[in-house]
Amino acid sequence: MNAPAVILDRHGVPLPRREATFEGAGVSRRFATNWGLDVAGPSSSLTYALSSLRSRSRKLGMNEPQIDGGVDTLAANIVGKGITPRWQIENGELKKDVQALWSDWVKTADADGLTDFYGLQTLAVRAIIESGEVLVHDRYRRRDSGLLVPYQLQLLEGDHLDETFTTVNPDNGNTIRFGIEFNNAGRRVAYHLFKEHPAEMFLFADNSARTRVLSKYIQHIFKPLRPGQKRGRPWLSSIIVAMHELGKYDDAELVRKSAAAMFGGFIVSNAGNQASGLGLPVGTDANNQTIVAMEPGTFPKLPTGMDVRFSTPADVGGNYEAFIKRQERRISRGFGGLSYEKFSGDLTDASYSSIRTGTVAEQRVWVTFISNVLIPAFCQPIAEKFLRQAIVSGNLHVPDFAANPQKYTRIKWCIDGWDWVDPEKDIKAEKLSIRCGIKSRSESASERGRDIEEIDAENKTDNDRADGLGLLYDTDPRNQDANGSNRDHGGTPNG
Repeated sequence: MNAPAVILDRHGVPLPRREATFEGAGVSRRFATNWGLDVAGPSSSLTYALSSLRSRSRKLGMNEPQIDGGVDTLAANIVGKGITPRWQIENGELKKDVQALWSDWVKTADADGLTDFYGLQTLAVRAIIESGEVLVHDRYRRRDSGLLVPYQLQLLEGDHLDETFTTVNPDNGNTIRFGIEFNNAGRRVAYHLFKEHPAEMFLFADNSARTRVLSKYIQHIFKPLRPGQKRGRPWLSSIIVAMHELGKYDDAELVRKSAAAMFGGFIVSNAGNQASGLGLPVGTDANNQTIVAMEPGTFPKLPTGMDVRFSTPADVGGNYEAFIKRQERRISRGFGGLSYEKFSGDLTDASYSSIRTGTVAEQRVWVTFISNVLIPAFCQPIAEKFLRQAIVSGNLHVPDFAANPQKYTRIKWCIDGWDWVDPEKDIKAEKLSIRCGIKSRSESASERGRDIEEIDAENKTDNDRADGLGLLYDTDPRNQDANGSNRDHGGTPNG
């Protein structure tokens, strides 16, 4: 029998043994060791684990189709076509100018020239899922750079920020922890970044040189899970072992079936006779035994004492699919709120109610991340810097911006709405909510990733064009009432 485990306090001194009030805190036959009793701070727990977690998380994405597809699905559902801003500026003309300038700047936002601002959103979310965090480096350009607004963004992986770099800055006495420099008030003042990605293998690349970048030029984005957390944890951390073991199990079954299928049968000798006359020898196996080819449509006569036994490999069994499903359901719970159906692509046992319930729960998780992390840490700071740079570069004229910047930086961010599970039912419910006054058209449009002002302007344009051509459509509420009856316009609808 194992000796009772000794519990130590934070200073390494053994605590006196006493009966635990909670079984989960005790040392008993269920917890005969110090399992789960190690104490680690919100950031120190990642100091020597973050690099390994990042590498293994990326490895899963490279080699496991479900993880690769799951990351794509998760990023697509969080960002979609983009999380777009709607400036809440009272001056209508200025608002229109800002919105138009933003639309033009979006196309040139990427410093690497690979995508636009909304593509950077997707790339940033992918990095957060796989690596736990992403860094956005502001790149201010010269006025003669040819850019409409001389401001761009460069995304950097968390590897550029050495989590083991902890020291004191000799120039100012600031503390550097996990590559981040903090002043005496505990505020981030700078990031000590590797100039090159530490894992890149380019010729003459200096992978060890660091550069100090002021925090005002960096957005460090991650999903905080504990108060005081300084670095981000990969979202796949809790499923790395389970997914790796499941992959090995699935591979073992595949190899076993493949190996068994290689053998059509076995020639058995009961009297030591050779296989001559049975068929044409085509070689030998690893044990130097003769391999005989058997062609279709032949009736070979076996020598005396020879027999043929055909291979009958064992099937994977009836529990294989149930076991795989159980493991994938467990893994999907740790995959950023993704449901089993979206994670696996298996809709065999899904129903309308189950899909809807799962979708609503997923969207709640995604909206929380968008509202609490992605917008305040990524979208809003970038939009404010864009506006300031547009004013400084002379592209916008806002005389009182310096005195009252908040007046011009109030932004409503609209997510790209998710498709309805059952459009007819959901649209009727949406319409009823608006007619009852418990929901506005603006809120409904915002949830679909649209601006109500744009929708109204488009509707007016369509109506004016139809009226000018003398056209009546039954999709126009001016021509049909809520019950679907035609209103009296003296004409017949065209559609």
